Amino acid sequence: MSPDLLDWKPDLLGVEGRVRPVVTAPAPVLSTTGEDVDPADPEVVQLAADLVATMRVSPGCVGLAAPQLGVSAQVFVVDVTQHPKTVTTHGTFVLCNAKVVEASRWRPGREGCMSVPDLTGDVKRAGRVVVEGALPGSGDPVSLATDAFEARALQHEIDHCGGKLFLDRVAGAHAIYQRKVYL
Repeated sequence: MSPDLLDWKPDLLGVEGRVRPVVTAPAPVLSTTGEDVDPADPEVVQLAADLVATMRVSPGCVGLAAPQLGVSAQVFVVDVTQHPKTVTTHGTFVLCNAKVVEASRWRPGREGCMSVPDLTGDVKRAGRVVVEGALPGSGDPVSLATDAFEARALQHEIDHCGGKLFLDRVAGAHAIYQRKVYL
């Protein structure tokens, strides 16, 4: 893990995050590949703060991507700290222009999404990943190695930035379910 991520906290953004409405499918922004961003751009820094603020007021939310706030951009937040399936966690962090550079130990698992509130689905994801991206504000590069639930959350959010929903990754209609618990 990059030492920059160990020290990074949302208050380093230096701006107050605003809670914004979450966009739901079939909004076109959710199926559009987000643009790469300049992590130092003040609009990107504000977007990062807004993602953190919106995630924190959303029960059960472990990640949120810019397209879910209606912005076609390569920015997302993840924090799996409180989730019962968490094995490894790096706390709350925002990444810009993130890419999976290594992936292994593929396994199916159930996923849900705030942008698809009524459904869950079984999605095959890597159980171990290395992700590279940049921190908002400083633009410092980050390389993050993680596993288990945090790896799944990262892949889910990177998919959002690439215009994909978890529904695009399920094996078929037999792997989609009505959500039983509403958060």
